[in-house]
Amino acid sequence: MDSVLLLDTIYKNWEIISLFFLIAILYSSVGFGGGSSYLAVLALTSLAFTQIRVIALLCNIVVVTGGTLLYIQHKLFNWKKIIPLVLLSVPMAFLGGYLKISQIIFFILLGITLLTAAILMWISKYISNKSDNLNLKVSPFKNAAYGGSIGFISGMVGIGGGIFLAPLLHLTKWDTPKRVAATSSFFILVNSIAGLTGQYLNPNFTLEPTITIILMIIVLIGGQIGSRLSAKLISPIILKKITALLIAFVALRILWKYLI
Repeated sequence: MDSVLLLDTIYKNWEIISLFFLIAILYSSVGFGGGSSYLAVLALTSLAFTQIRVIALLCNIVVVTGGTLLYIQHKLFNWKKIIPLVLLSVPMAFLGGYLKISQIIFFILLGITLLTAAILMWISKYISNKSDNLNLKVSPFKNAAYGGSIGFISGMVGIGGGIFLAPLLHLTKWDTPKRVAATSSFFILVNSIAGLTGQYLNPNFTLEPTITIILMIIVLIGGQIGSRLSAKLISPIILKKITALLIAFVALRILWKYLI
């Protein structure tokens, strides 16, 4: 990579790079990838919408891979419940990523998705710590339905889907908070890969390599820092509140621009 081009790209995009670094630290500290916030930041730039989706998914994959491996080491996965959840979500995420959509449709869908994510993030503080009366017999068909619908939307927009899945699993008392976090991390990883694959095979696939590589490296560093932070240093509830407000602001701005 040309060093002059690299330095010029960093200089011109230092605000985005700084925000991605911060997002990676904060999200990885509570077990998420940050795809919705990456999209919110990128939506305010001049990048093509096809590039926005790709960058968000690549950064998602980088951040959640380490967390997923950590959860595997701690044996927090209940594969009997997870496999039905991702069995349909993976092909649907691929289909969503492969589907050709216009820029207007993408941004309207993105605005609705971000606004929904902001609402779920805001209310999740009321459900994230409940582990009593767990629903130990979750229907595989319900799991497949949950995963398939979230996977399709995630693939189209360019997120892993954890921001939708985690509150849903908490509300349905799917499992303990730790296992829900582990499941969400794995769900984000496999669906991000599937959605990215679908987008790669889409004729409209485009990628600006320099800024993409820089952002992937910066979220890798941020993700490693965040995964090692103590929960005492960063309150998940405060993080969710601040992020929810920021995402809602971007969502309303996008919808105002493309609907009104």
